Amino acid sequence: MCLHQLRGRSRPALPATVKGRALALVGALALVPLTTACGPGQDTGGGRPSQSSVPAAAAVAPAKVEVIADLTGCEPNIRVEATELREGICHTAQGDFLITTFPEEKYKRTWLETARVYGGTYLVGTRWVVSAERKTLEPLRKKIGGDVRRLESLGSTGVGS
Repeated sequence: MCLHQLRGRSRPALPATVKGRALALVGALALVPLTTACGPGQDTGGGRPSQSSVPAAAAVAPAKVEVIADLTGCEPNIRVEATELREGICHTAQGDFLITTFPEEKYKRTWLETARVYGGTYLVGTRWVVSAERKTLEPLRKKIGGDVRRLESLGSTGVGS
């Protein structure tokens, strides 16, 4: 489904930070063919894993939005179906979150590089990323695995940190 087809469809509300990041990142993925051709081919991620993966990550990776959502106990609302990614929203007792899956690691790397512009904390696995408030990520990590990564915004100077 193209982005112009998504306009006018009713969507559940997300926290402003998650919604803004998601919309900006989907738009930025239009540049994927340009950036992936120039990349070094290694997943530098730009973030620092806070904890190592748990065994559940092996069962999740690589996964569909629906598989990850099922492990977290939610029924996802698929918002984006594109060549580069699939994205679904989940609403659970732990909080609202966005699950994004990618057909190849190169798309995930590009997505994470683009996400650095906004900073934030993400749960990252093999060919998938979960975007949520930090307090929601740790309970999710225990269920689905992955690494919690804090991405520094490109404008961050590191002074005072």
